[in-house]
Amino acid sequence: MYVAYAVVVTVTALANLAMVVADLARADFVLSNMCELGLNPAHLTPLAALKTAGSAGLLLGFAHLYPIAIPAAIGLVAFFTGAVITHLRARVLYNLAFPLTYLALATASLTLTLLHANSQ
Repeated sequence: MYVAYAVVVTVTALANLAMVVADLARADFVLSNMCELGLNPAHLTPLAALKTAGSAGLLLGFAHLYPIAIPAAIGLVAFFTGAVITHLRARVLYNLAFPLTYLALATASLTLTLLHANSQ
């Protein structure tokens, strides 16, 4: 089970950090998506900070710092639940697969982190 935990948490953290880079670089696809969703691009930096904190917190689970890793995973689940809701409310459905994928990764990371923490 450790391998599944390690792979899923690592993929989740790296995927989020890749989006942080795109957010901070103000990539065209990010800005376009923000406009379609009716969001202010000025919020990109705080959103990137949340994704960075969630990713870093998840990775701290490898050091058995579960009191940090578990809330970080919960935070990512909440973040991407909000992203999915935002897409649905704005009726921007053509790219809904992206926040759903990140939500699935965050949920899997939370589940595996909880299981791993309880098996210690």
